[in-house]
This record gives sequence, C-alpha cells and structure tokens, in this order.
Amino acid sequence: MLRERIDKVEERIQAAARRAGRARGDITLVAVTKKFPAEVIREAYGLGLRTFGENYVQEFQGKAPALADLAGTEFHLIGHLQSNKARVAADLFQVIETIDSDKLARRLDQMLPRQMDVMIEVKLSEEESKAGAAPEELPGLIEAIHGCAHLRLVGLMTMPPWNADPEAGRPYFKRLAELARVHRIEKLSMGMSHDLETAIEEGATHVRVGQALFGPRPKTQT
Repeated sequence: MLRERIDKVEERIQAAARRAGRARGDITLVAVTKKFPAEVIREAYGLGLRTFGENYVQEFQGKAPALADLAGTEFHLIGHLQSNKARVAADLFQVIETIDSDKLARRLDQMLPRQMDVMIEVKLSEEESKAGAAPEELPGLIEAIHGCAHLRLVGLMTMPPWNADPEAGRPYFKRLAELARVHRIEKLSMGMSHDLETAIEEGATHVRVGQALFGPRPKTQT
C-alpha cells in the first residue's frame, strides 16, 4: 500500500514538473510523518524516501532513537519552534523550516555546535492560527540569520489557508516565489498533498506530503 502511494505521489510530482518545464531533481519530497510511529518511517526509508518532516519537537524526540541507524536521512522541523525547545531541536533536526523571529534565530544559533540549514516561515494569510514572519519583517530577519555563525539561510516556507481547491493556494505560492526572488533566496517549501502540483508550477523546491503517502493520521500516537 505504501509503495503504491509513493509511486502515485512520484507520478504527480513528475507530471507537474514536466508541465512547468522543470527538472524532477530540483524538487524534494518531504514525507510528513507527524503522529506516525518510527516503524512507518523505517518502512518509508526502506522504500527509498530519505527526507522527512515532523511538526512537534517532543514527539520526534521520542521517535528519534529508533531511527538513528538510518543513514542518509534528513529530518526537517516543519512545525512552530518555541525558543525553549531550541536546544532539543538543534540535536534532532538537520533542517528547520520555521524560523520566524530574530530572537528564535539567535537562540537556535547559540545551541548549535554545527552548521544548520534553515528556512524562514512567512505568514501570507490573515488567519490567526498561522505562524510566521510578515513579509515586511523579512529584511531584518534575513540580516539577523546572516549574522548567526551556525545558521545557513536556504529558503522560505509558507502554509496558505486550508482550502480543498488546489488552485486556492496559487496566489500565496506566487507571492512566496516573488519574495524569494526579491531577497535572492533559492528554495521554496510550499504545497501539500492536495495542492503539490500548483506549488510546483509556481516554483516549489520542497513539497510537504503526508496524507497522500501515509493516509489519515492516527488519532493517537502509537
């Protein structure tokens, strides 16, 4: 079942890349495994997936020991990071996609003994529940990250308001791509299971896919 889902998502990514005149190799599939146990990640690894996204520091902290032997994996934090969890996150993740303040950037930098790739989460919707830096805050935040010895800014990330229509996210994806061009930032993390094609057409380099790969999330973690 997982093999079939991976193949289907791969077909969707390839088709979208062809329509956009882009190379498949320029797009990273981030398999979102929040609420799924380590065994599911191991199964996905065995089927060729190498990049995984987790939303919660504490949840992944519980799974990480069972995954330590998986060579070549890259774990991304794609959920909000609180400053008081920066030390733990620094040990667990290879990429943090949700830097949204200079305070958080400096705190994370202090916790790191190594270089880490980070992305800035940009809030482009009016939803109160959405986190992220406002577009007008980007120049100052970019400057702050560049001033951190251990952080390497590689991309921007956003999450549009939920809408079942995959076209509804297009204005947000366009806006993020525009901001990346203005600030000369290379990577764009945007698009999920239902709208990954739209995101790829607008320049996504990372698509965060959970349900299309793993099905509905368990009600409780096992």
